[in-house]
Amino acid sequence: MKWSDLLWLIRTAGIILYVLLAIIVFGTMTIVASFLDQKGIWPHIVARYWARSILFVSRTRVQITGLSHIDPDRPYIFMPNHTSNFDIPVLLSHLPVQFRWLAKAELFKFPLFGYAMKRAGYISIDRSNRKSAFESLEQAAAAIRNGKSVMIFPEGTRSRDYTIHEFKKGGFVLAIKSGVPIVPVIIHGTWRIMSKNGLMIRPGNVLLEILEPIQTSEYTLPQKDQLIERLRAMMLNVFESGKKAGL
Repeated sequence: MKWSDLLWLIRTAGIILYVLLAIIVFGTMTIVASFLDQKGIWPHIVARYWARSILFVSRTRVQITGLSHIDPDRPYIFMPNHTSNFDIPVLLSHLPVQFRWLAKAELFKFPLFGYAMKRAGYISIDRSNRKSAFESLEQAAAAIRNGKSVMIFPEGTRSRDYTIHEFKKGGFVLAIKSGVPIVPVIIHGTWRIMSKNGLMIRPGNVLLEILEPIQTSEYTLPQKDQLIERLRAMMLNVFESGKKAGL
C-alpha cells in the first residue's frame, strides 16, 4: 500500500470514528429535544448541527442554488438524487426548511440512531411489506397536513454507477393525493467524496441545486407515470449537464 493511500485510510477511519461518536452525542440530544418539543422542530435543528459537524470534519464544502424557488412556510415533497452517504448530511445541513425523512426501515434498526430518527418524526418505510409501506405514506401525508415537508429519495437507494436510476412510485402517489408540489433537488459532487462502491472519504465541493417545483395538482393517480417521467427527465438533464461541467 502506498503511503498516500495509508494516510487516506487513517483519515477515513478518523472521520468514521467521529461520526460514531457524533451519533451518540447528537442522537442523545435529539431524543432529549424530542421530549421537550413534540412538534419535532428542535430535534430537526439538532440533526442539522450533527450534519454540519460531519461536513466540517470531512472538509466538505457546500454551495446551494435555487432557494428562491421554495417558500419555507409551505410544505413540499423534496426529491433528490442519491449517490453517496454524504447526501444525507448535505441535505440536512444546507436545506433551510423543516422536513421529515421518509427512509428505509433498515436505518431505524440501528441502536440509538434509529430511535433518534423515530423521535425526530422521521418515517420508516418497509417496501417489502405492502401494508407497512401504505401506512408509512399515510404518516407522511399527516406530516404534510401539519405543514411539514417530506424528503424522499425517489430511487429508493444509492446509485452504484453515478447515474440516476428508475424511480419508485410511492412518493408520487403521496404527492398526487396530497396535492403538494414536488421539488426536484440535484446533488453534485458527493460521489467523489464517498461513493457507494468505496469506503474512502475525501474532501470535496458539493453543489446543491434546488429546481423549480412541479405542481402535482395537474395530475391524477392514473397519470403518475407521466409525472415520474417528467421529473426524472428534468433531473437527468440537470445532473448530466453537471457531470459534463465537472461538478
